[in-house]
Amino acid sequence: MPRMSTARPSTLSRPPLANRRERRSAEIRERLYRAALRIFAERGYLETTVADITEAADLGKGTFFNYFPTKEHVLAKYGEERLATIDRAVQKARASEGPVLDVLKELAVNLAGQSSQSPALLRSIFTAHLSCAPMRAEFQKRLRRGRRLMGELFLLAQERGEVRRDLSAAELGRLMHIIFMGVTIAWALNPDSVLRKTTEEIWELLGPNLRTATARSKQKSRRRAAA
Repeated sequence: MPRMSTARPSTLSRPPLANRRERRSAEIRERLYRAALRIFAERGYLETTVADITEAADLGKGTFFNYFPTKEHVLAKYGEERLATIDRAVQKARASEGPVLDVLKELAVNLAGQSSQSPALLRSIFTAHLSCAPMRAEFQKRLRRGRRLMGELFLLAQERGEVRRDLSAAELGRLMHIIFMGVTIAWALNPDSVLRKTTEEIWELLGPNLRTATARSKQKSRRRAAA
């Protein structure tokens, strides 16, 4: 009669307990975050309570504070996601030998695509940021970081001879950030068009005025070759 093995089952195929806990924690945090954004869009940020969020996420009220110290930290995560999108564009431009302005256009359109999912959510978030001095201060910090990253993109474009140098890269980044934030706010107030399409149309107006004469000539050559 064959002897039954007394060896313990291998644990190599099972993820470590810490990894399972981390995944579960990340899932709950994302669940709370998505529920919060959904309720912000429906009721407005100021009218939403933590209890509303946890009820929408089907979790206990105390669970919220394990992942977000305050309701304001949900807004911080929302802002960080958009900053991360800009940072990825900077890294992409640095790693590529292609035109930096193409990356800038893609960034503007992608940010518009993220924002166009819910004008009600955008209105709620902008209202929250304007509601009191501490919120405005945090919003300003994120705006400065976003503009600094945009400036890095323009500096790279200037170094590669794509973009005019009569304005500093920092100023170009600031102006571009203001323009597209204004477009987003205007759309959130009156979403009578497709935000992504509007962003593309505005870029087509701005793009040629950003380029150097040499860069405009190269772009025309590429378009003729592609035709």
